[in-house]
Amino acid sequence: MNFVKKLWLGVAASAVLFSGPAASQQGVGDVVYVPTPEIVVEEMLRMAKVGPNDYLIDLGSGDGRFVISAAAKGARAFGVDLDTFLLREARKNAQAAGLSERATFVEQNLFETDLSKATVVSTYLLPSMNLKLRPKIMALTPGTRVVAHDYHMGAWYPDDQRDIPVPEKKVGTAGVSYVYLWYVPAKVAGKWQSQVNVAGKDTAYEMAFDQSFQILEGTMRAGADSAQIRGRLNGENISFITQPKGSPGGQRHEFKGKVSGDSIVGTVRIGDGTAAREAKWTAKLAARGDLKKASDDIQE
Repeated sequence: MNFVKKLWLGVAASAVLFSGPAASQQGVGDVVYVPTPEIVVEEMLRMAKVGPNDYLIDLGSGDGRFVISAAAKGARAFGVDLDTFLLREARKNAQAAGLSERATFVEQNLFETDLSKATVVSTYLLPSMNLKLRPKIMALTPGTRVVAHDYHMGAWYPDDQRDIPVPEKKVGTAGVSYVYLWYVPAKVAGKWQSQVNVAGKDTAYEMAFDQSFQILEGTMRAGADSAQIRGRLNGENISFITQPKGSPGGQRHEFKGKVSGDSIVGTVRIGDGTAAREAKWTAKLAARGDLKKASDDIQE
């Protein structure tokens, strides 16, 4: 069991310890409300690079502090909660900050919320709730950012994470907050027909990707040559490598590109060191595959 998984198991266990009423201030339904410390709010917004071009949806918005802080950075921000007392407080706080036009709140079940407009989704929810939301989040536009306080997304490991000292924090892991960031990955599982342009000549390549969230494995073929693929996705950006064994010409290939629906456009670096050369490559989807099912999700 790796260190990250051990850490997340510990965090998940702590969720059970504080999920009783004694730890909550207000709360309705499945959500126990515990305010996110302001220092954590700022770090979450910084990691997600929230700015004027963003539409942020906070699931379980509480007193509105995250939504209001996002609006103060120029974003349009939308908070969802079921607690009428907290919703009144949130609207009052937004009005006091002069941000009511950009910071709005609605009484709604967060599992029923339309996330399609979001460029950023934020949560402070228990792991079981994050896992329930995950399929809906994975269906969002590639590159959508997801930022969470303290609790994970199971086998979908984060693209970035921070540990923040918070001496006054008493719930979860006392004295520290965990912030996780994910980018919704493009879907590339399946077979792709590719052209690599070397010295003005197009060479046909075939790629077969197995995808587990943002992690890629698979094979690349060019004529009689066949090599293993290892890579990852960051939103719509794809990168993967092949080692010399089995690669065309016995040379390492390092691919980078941008996924747009059923096509990919990018560059490939072939070879090593000063002898390496760069070429353009394109790919078209030939047969869509399924994402690998997560069999090692971490439960509470």
